[in-house]
Amino acid sequence: MNRTVSTSGRSRIVIETGTPRPEATTIVERKGLGHPDTLADHLAERLSQAYSRYTQETFGAVLHHNFDKLALLGGASRVEYGAGEMKAPVRVLVNGRAARTCGDSEIPVQELAEQTVRAFFAERLPELADHLDLRFHITANSSPGAVITDAGAPERTRWFAPRSVEDLRERRALMANDTSIGTGWAPHSPFEAFVREVADGFSGVSPFTREHPWCGSDVKVMGYYDGEHADVVLCVPQKSRFVPDRAAYLANKEAVLAECRRIAVDHLPGTPVDFRLNVRDVPQKDELYLTYTGSSIESGDEGVVGRGNRVNGLITPLRPMNMEGASGKNPVYHVGKLYNLAAARLAHRLHEETGGHAEVHMVSATGEPLDQPWRVLVRLSRPDAHVETVHSLVLETLAGFPALTQELVQDGVLLS
Repeated sequence: MNRTVSTSGRSRIVIETGTPRPEATTIVERKGLGHPDTLADHLAERLSQAYSRYTQETFGAVLHHNFDKLALLGGASRVEYGAGEMKAPVRVLVNGRAARTCGDSEIPVQELAEQTVRAFFAERLPELADHLDLRFHITANSSPGAVITDAGAPERTRWFAPRSVEDLRERRALMANDTSIGTGWAPHSPFEAFVREVADGFSGVSPFTREHPWCGSDVKVMGYYDGEHADVVLCVPQKSRFVPDRAAYLANKEAVLAECRRIAVDHLPGTPVDFRLNVRDVPQKDELYLTYTGSSIESGDEGVVGRGNRVNGLITPLRPMNMEGASGKNPVYHVGKLYNLAAARLAHRLHEETGGHAEVHMVSATGEPLDQPWRVLVRLSRPDAHVETVHSLVLETLAGFPALTQELVQDGVLLS
């Protein structure tokens, strides 16, 4: 392994070439669109996007906010063959902070949040649209560090109550909001791509879900691959009103398994794959993964931001990863969002440039310039990687945060 160390501003950039490739053994998980944790992640991100767009269009800047502590508390439902209903609503805890005013102008924070939550569930789980209990815990409290003296209130006290957008420090200089880590790697292995395809094929809009309306979206796929053989455990719910009896439920499971085998042939040709589906089922007792809405959030389960898929859409404990919950964070300077997304994209560019495995880690120091991480570590499997080109790509990525913010706000990039 070779190591090159350089500095750029306050950043220390380390590039290692000839590092070991990942082992063949892989453990990978993906939670589908209707999984409670995915619902929490995606709803938090929608709230951030809605607030960002409103304040940018109204005031010309994204005002301070974060919704990354959102939680969903499951309701109660009753299911039977061919029917079902909600018995208690799902509680949506909209937790976070947001500026409620800019100068003399009020920002309709709660109204924006309620509209966003209801539109999200009408799209994602329409059966729940009329069964939501919204609880708003959105403050405008400033962060620690505002010490009041005879000189008056420090700038920090105005972070969530700016007199105008000129009070926003990031308009003068983008600074990291936290000490945190962003992690990315590339490429995905064929098995990792396969697990993602299986989860999305049953939880999203796909030929299978269009043909089989009984297929629910609270899908979870866990895969283990040792380089020769693959084992997959998955959960795929069924919607009760489309399932007339036990025999229909069991026939639908066979349709799911047949689709799994088809995807395996396409993505893992020649690899033996064993599937286990809805392993908690006890058919003779009618204990089945049968739901009214297609998601366990309808009945007792909970979802919390940061417990689901990482920014790259997977949970991969044998790959480099971190525990940051990126969804719902401010897209202007929250490093838990920006560094993870930037590291993932940079890793893919480095893979394309070198043809080998690429790994990127960005470490921030709170209050330091956003485009000058405290540490940047790049690890490349190719020993002949051109270090000067790699260094240039790193600097290009670090210079791109304003554009990345606009992409998150305007295009609605779906994290995870």
